[in-house]
Amino acid sequence: MGRLFVIVGPSGVGKDTLLAGAVAADPRLHWARRVITRPASAGGEPFEGVDEATFAARLARGDFALHWQAHGLSYGVPKAELAALSQGRDVLLNGSRAALANAQAAFPGLIVLHIIAPLDILAERLATRGRESRAEIGARLARANHALPDSLPVVEVMNDATPKVGIARLLQALRG
Repeated sequence: MGRLFVIVGPSGVGKDTLLAGAVAADPRLHWARRVITRPASAGGEPFEGVDEATFAARLARGDFALHWQAHGLSYGVPKAELAALSQGRDVLLNGSRAALANAQAAFPGLIVLHIIAPLDILAERLATRGRESRAEIGARLARANHALPDSLPVVEVMNDATPKVGIARLLQALRG
């Protein structure tokens, strides 16, 4: 049986970059593709973009192993995306810090990898990606230190350098 890693951290910390690099470096890893109520053209991670009605219908059918809302969007992890666990593969899930209690209830053995970086680096990365206004960036930075539940095993991964260094640190945490 594989292990489920829930990757969390504030906006701009580089979760997508690190996940893409880790999966490219180790093809035994599976990056769970999320369903999100935003246009597929929004970029970032590979995801399935759907409208609210489609998301609600899939939720009602029980398609999702986990689901949550954050930043005005709905997120779901299709059950099929976790099938790799039964094949002995480790699954990486880009999760939400606010949804960790629900994730732990559904998957008691999950491991949380908390990606962190200094606030000045987060601010620079958020500004560079150009998706949010200055006020929205400020709001995201204000939430950057959101507390994690004490009941979870959490491994912190610092992402304050180049993507290559961050990916190496993530791979080390996954192996450690």
